[in-house]
Amino acid sequence: MKTLYISDLDGTLLNEQAELSDYSVAGLNRFIKSGMHFSIATARTGASALQLLNRVALNQPLVLMNGVLVYDLEAERFVKKELLSKSALTQINEAIRKTGQTGLMYGLEAERMTTYYQNLEIKPLQDFVEERKKKFNKKFVKIDDFASISAEIIYFCFLNTYQNIEILLHELKRINDIRIEMYQDIYSDDLWYLEVFNGNASKYNGVMYLREQYGFDQVIGFGDNLNDIPLFKACDAAYAVNNAKQEVKEAATAVIGANYEDGVVKWLNASKREMEV
Repeated sequence: MKTLYISDLDGTLLNEQAELSDYSVAGLNRFIKSGMHFSIATARTGASALQLLNRVALNQPLVLMNGVLVYDLEAERFVKKELLSKSALTQINEAIRKTGQTGLMYGLEAERMTTYYQNLEIKPLQDFVEERKKKFNKKFVKIDDFASISAEIIYFCFLNTYQNIEILLHELKRINDIRIEMYQDIYSDDLWYLEVFNGNASKYNGVMYLREQYGFDQVIGFGDNLNDIPLFKACDAAYAVNNAKQEVKEAATAVIGANYEDGVVKWLNASKREMEV
């Protein structure tokens, strides 16, 4: 049976420092070398995800940005992408202006991604951008108006306190044909992410695409946060790390070790030993 093992990154495969431990790197490389099909399904872009996993010999397509993109490593291209419609973009920009919120807009031009911003007045957003510039060498472009960009727009990301995010959420809920993911930042007590993208995009649809297009008979998933529940629904078995949100644990087949205990790789180790007995 051809099985895909697929894991979320932050809070699941990565530790509390948002890094992959040496133990997990060694384990994943050993599994992949022995023939295991392993991939990730993350809210991150390819640039940051691949940098975080640069010591792992990944060879399966990746589900990125909550399912907006599927990237084939061997073909070195996006094999699936979900774009925001012009109507949705107009309404999203109206909601941004009405609520006075600010965030990031992601666009594709000739398969290259650029992230745009109008201002960085919110410190958490400024910190988000600066970290990704320094750590992942990502490109951010300041513009006067999101509506002026002609690229293929795929994603919006907002980072703020729950109270401020909720104001924008209320307006965005009026828009058809979009999907909204809202979840707490696992590295902070009072910050929330609000992500907006095409209504057809989700970790569920991304994983189902991999199952169908790459011939997987079985999918086993791992996650920790609310945006991993759609991932779990696409899996034959799904495991929540011990630090996961309660809702995620309730949606899981079982609960395994925490992210800071290398829970995913230790579960894979135990599972492999059972199969060899």
